[in-house]
Amino acid sequence: MYEGPIQTLIDELGRLPGIGPKSAQRIAFHLLNTDREDVDRLVDALREVVEKVKFCDICFNVSEETTCRVCRDPRRDQSTICVVEESKDVAAIERTREFRGLYHVLGGAISPIDHVGPEDLHIAELLRRLSSPVVTEVILATDPNLEGEATATYLTRLLASTGITISRLASGLPVGGDLEFADEITLGRAFSGRRAVGV
Repeated sequence: MYEGPIQTLIDELGRLPGIGPKSAQRIAFHLLNTDREDVDRLVDALREVVEKVKFCDICFNVSEETTCRVCRDPRRDQSTICVVEESKDVAAIERTREFRGLYHVLGGAISPIDHVGPEDLHIAELLRRLSSPVVTEVILATDPNLEGEATATYLTRLLASTGITISRLASGLPVGGDLEFADEITLGRAFSGRRAVGV
């Protein structure tokens, strides 16, 4: 539709999740009309994220260091691990101030339609962490949608023989929704009312 760099920018913006063609065009023209300093700050922020941010060696949350701030914090409850799909879910749960344990980020959810199986997630690393006798509870905090439920069911069956208490977030979260969009009160209540799950 457009020529040269502006169309390239629109195309690249359109590849971002949640950004359709019209939004991509709107953002591109906004950037075109923005002060050079503001654009430079955005470019620097993008470059810095790519160069400095990595994943925690223990829980796979985003971090600037080899281990994230949660895993480094000695005040966290080492006996409880909350399993989430993505790093954005860690941020959503942390905002509730209801959970003081550790996290494990799977890196997605089981989704046959997207060709994502258990072997594509950080499940083997979770099992290694659960071999520690310190861990007594695993909270399955996957999204309350088809993929999240499939992942939670798979993990429940996989962990059933470990002797570890397995719980799932309580109701209050909308089915088909994502944790990152849940408000603090709803997510906080879901944590407070979590229940044990069985096979």
